[in-house]
Amino acid sequence: MVVSALPAAPLPITTAERETLVALARSQAAPHRQVLRAKALLMAADGEANTRIAEEIGVTPVTVRDWRRRFGEDGLAKLGQVRKGRGRKPTITDEQVAQIVRLSTEETPPGHTHWSCRTMAKRVGVSHSAVQRIWSDLGIKPHRHEINQRMAKYLR
Repeated sequence: MVVSALPAAPLPITTAERETLVALARSQAAPHRQVLRAKALLMAADGEANTRIAEEIGVTPVTVRDWRRRFGEDGLAKLGQVRKGRGRKPTITDEQVAQIVRLSTEETPPGHTHWSCRTMAKRVGVSHSAVQRIWSDLGIKPHRHEINQRMAKYLR
């Protein structure tokens, strides 16, 4: 069964909006989400059917309809924003991050000079890669902590 691709009414956009969308659609530096939406909206402005746009962009026709509706309501203002509640939910709580930071900077594990990713992960109950990401993002270097304390003592 072939679904007919009846064109929807062309999306009304201004010349300035079209120029902005064309620039976004051609961008190599803009987030991929914005590039896809810009291409879809340009096709919608040219009167393409939602099903055709969806096939071309690689999304569902429902998504194309939502993008058209949101563009009609908000214009370019919210083009790249992800609505609240969308996307992957964090699996590590803020309390766990705070505990990792506190333990990393204030304590050492029994019988060791500093924390490793795996000992910290076991203590807090998260994966070792999560500990590594947190340390990297915050610039924490537990293996340097003791050295920094000794140096600070000599610099006084």
